[in-house]
Amino acid sequence: MAEPQILVHKLSKTYRVSQRDAGLRASIGSLWRRSYHNVEAVRDVTFTIQAGEMIGFLGPTGAGKTTTLKILAGLLYPTTGEVRVAGFVPWQRKPDYLRRISMVLGNKSQMLWDIPPRDSFRVLGEIYRVPPFELNHTLDELFDLLDMAAVLAKPVRTLSLGERMKCELVAALLYRPVVLFLDEPTLGLDISIQRRLRRFIGDYNARTGATVILTSHYMGDVEVLCPRVIMINHGQLIYDGSLHALANRLAPYKLLRVTIDDEQAGGHDVPVFPREVEIVGQEQTTWILSVRQAEAPAIAAHILNTLPVVDVAIEDPAIETIIDTIYQGASLHLT
Repeated sequence: MAEPQILVHKLSKTYRVSQRDAGLRASIGSLWRRSYHNVEAVRDVTFTIQAGEMIGFLGPTGAGKTTTLKILAGLLYPTTGEVRVAGFVPWQRKPDYLRRISMVLGNKSQMLWDIPPRDSFRVLGEIYRVPPFELNHTLDELFDLLDMAAVLAKPVRTLSLGERMKCELVAALLYRPVVLFLDEPTLGLDISIQRRLRRFIGDYNARTGATVILTSHYMGDVEVLCPRVIMINHGQLIYDGSLHALANRLAPYKLLRVTIDDEQAGGHDVPVFPREVEIVGQEQTTWILSVRQAEAPAIAAHILNTLPVVDVAIEDPAIETIIDTIYQGASLHLT
């Protein structure tokens, strides 16, 4: 097997944080004597990622996702552990390494607010020493893919959130990095822009073979882009594998949405469903039923044959529900 693009072995990061009680006396006392406690943001995390993979990096707020990404990007030193990204030790921050990676933070901006985006891109091209012809070709390609012609001449401060996020992606990709860290790239964006950015990220990965690590609280991002997920909670790795396999393991059931013709049903309060189903919800004349995966087709057919059905749909349970189940069971280890 080829050398992994990203190698993380027993990575830990501990912060020493000052603390004091509330009140004036404690505030004055802390001027002479401070007390500290250690916070383990990341603890003994190990994984590898091959070149070209797209990985969803998941965990609740405060789980250690952003800390891990910042270590991989060379912005933080680890307390212990070994990390290699594209053959480099990230925190040494060698120029050749910095030209191979890029990081997009959904709540941070690298654009200059008072000048048009195109000028910021030119500045970044000089910083990363991108030859002018290559820079122009890359920018034209990215502008076309992201449909940015209308925003290039406007000051960045006048752009919408979605337009600014497009600019952040162009800034991150104009020197064609081989490793891309995306931390909440669709934060605060409307559904239309989210879909377009997902499609763009997927196309970029397919065309360039770049390795992508994506963190997002929008599970739609992860479902569309990432066949594999790495999950951490309380700083520890709890799952590394297929998102589909995780869903099948923790939610081995399907949801049937059955809409009944109320008039033909004779106005009964509850239709007579097979005993194998569990009623989990109702929306007027639509009933939501939980059934085992293997039994879903047969039960759906039986309902269609025995009840005045207007519509029926077989659905997977929401991935958000599955992920929340894991977060709530913090002691559950799935590796």
